[in-house]
Amino acid sequence: MRGRARIAATIAVLSLFGVAPRAEPPTPGELLRDAHWPKTRSMPKERRPRVALVLSGGGARGLAHIGALKVLAREKMPVDLIVGTSVGAIVGALYAADVPVPEIESMAARVGWDKLTDVSTARVVRLLLSERLLSTAKMEDYLTARIGPRAFADLTTELACVAADLRTGEEIILREGPVALAARASATMPGVFDPVPYRHRLLIDGGVVNNVPTDVARRLGADVVICVYLPADFSRNNVTNVLSTLTQALYIQGQVISEERLKLADLVIRPDVADIAASELGRSREAMDAGARAAEAALPAIKSFLAAKFFERAARGAVKP
Repeated sequence: MRGRARIAATIAVLSLFGVAPRAEPPTPGELLRDAHWPKTRSMPKERRPRVALVLSGGGARGLAHIGALKVLAREKMPVDLIVGTSVGAIVGALYAADVPVPEIESMAARVGWDKLTDVSTARVVRLLLSERLLSTAKMEDYLTARIGPRAFADLTTELACVAADLRTGEEIILREGPVALAARASATMPGVFDPVPYRHRLLIDGGVVNNVPTDVARRLGADVVICVYLPADFSRNNVTNVLSTLTQALYIQGQVISEERLKLADLVIRPDVADIAASELGRSREAMDAGARAAEAALPAIKSFLAAKFFERAARGAVKP
């Protein structure tokens, strides 16, 4: 009886501090996985599979990427390549440039459309009168202020930003030149913002052609693809302005293609952000928290999959003719 009383008291004390006891003890497989994780994540690149992290587009929903990255960074998840579309390109650029995740969180909590674009009431009126489109030049300035005038070659983690050529409809994979310019181009919504001139092209949001670029990660040599996908429940979003209307139309158009592209991912992290509209930057904390929860839930599967793949590669390397 005393033993049971002590257990009950311990559980009660833990609950006061927000610590919930596991319903089931860890299995031998889970214990083995966690014990080997430090060795798994520290394997040298040449001895393990190439790991890509794909960050999809989704406007304000994409701030969930930050929460997911916070969890993956805490676990020292090996990432060799980041492929991002739209907001995924922006968050990916910051992470690949070694901006600390807490700093990215702080930026997201304070960000507004006024810091990324030249949106104003007067300019929106002019847009509706077809006088001219708005500009995302401030987005490039904002990114440059945080990562400097870095080129892709300067990054410690390989990065690819997906954009589209407005003239030809081609998918453009940006992997060289200024990082801030590439991320800006990948997130430039057509019909609202001016296309971004780049060499002989006019670039717009990559979500037009490829919102979930898992195929790009495979083409760039990824052996393992982890995707953070931001599904939207269109019926729950209030379409109240030009920006929300165009973004919703864009995501509806790409929904079927996105579901197909998800089949190319080995693991998918799905933050519960379906009710956040693409234009709702004011809900950044909700999005980041949802991203962190989804990544936490996916961690056991990610660790198990990577451990199996890593040691499979190591075993093949050890058995040479």
